[in-house]
Amino acid sequence: MTSPATPVASAHQGPGWALFMRRCTDYLSSDFLGGPRPWKFSWVINFQKGGTFVFLGLLMALYGNTSTAAWVYLALHGTYGLVWLLKDFAFPDPNWQKRITIGGGINAFLFVLGPYWLFGWLLISGTSQPRYPLPEYAWYCLCISLCMFGSVLMIAADAQKYFTLRVKRGLITDGVHRYIRHPNYLGEMMIYGSFALMAWHWLPVLVLAWVWGCLFAVNMVLKEASMSRYAEWAAYKRRSWWLVPFVL
Repeated sequence: MTSPATPVASAHQGPGWALFMRRCTDYLSSDFLGGPRPWKFSWVINFQKGGTFVFLGLLMALYGNTSTAAWVYLALHGTYGLVWLLKDFAFPDPNWQKRITIGGGINAFLFVLGPYWLFGWLLISGTSQPRYPLPEYAWYCLCISLCMFGSVLMIAADAQKYFTLRVKRGLITDGVHRYIRHPNYLGEMMIYGSFALMAWHWLPVLVLAWVWGCLFAVNMVLKEASMSRYAEWAAYKRRSWWLVPFVL
């Protein structure tokens, strides 16, 4: 008899389009131009995440912007970066520990991580003059709530995955993974969605469309293909959703 955590067939690789996109992004962000690999991927990520608080503070000083919106944005995006550093210290993601080329690190920063800083620049520089659909106090409440809930969900999902897989390999089908199969991605989308709502400009929409459509979606498709090799996958898939219960 096959145990629930034992693969019932060879690992599924996933659809061709997703594998092609993964190969392209892996080359551009990890292997671009070849040569020495002096950096871990996590170092590039942590530089951007941890540097966000300082970057935003410098923008506020540069533009002389001490508005409530600027302070709220600093608290949200800047503190999220510090939360990420704490997460990486407590339970680092093995996927980010690989060594990458200099060109790969520069590409990862310029085309994925760096554009997130544009959100704060738009707001603090005054390039974006948001006219929110709701009164400012209500809009700030919405953005803060999204960011806080998303941060907790992302942390909980990554912590559950990290500590569970240390003692038991296989599908994780309980906890925050009980009803949604990708709670860590949902948390990240809520976090960066809150930043985009604060900026209230078309540019963050393009950035998120690129990241969510070409990176997050591909990763989720390939993750599901990999998980489908387990015997309990079919039952888990029937009773769960991609991202939002009863919706996706």
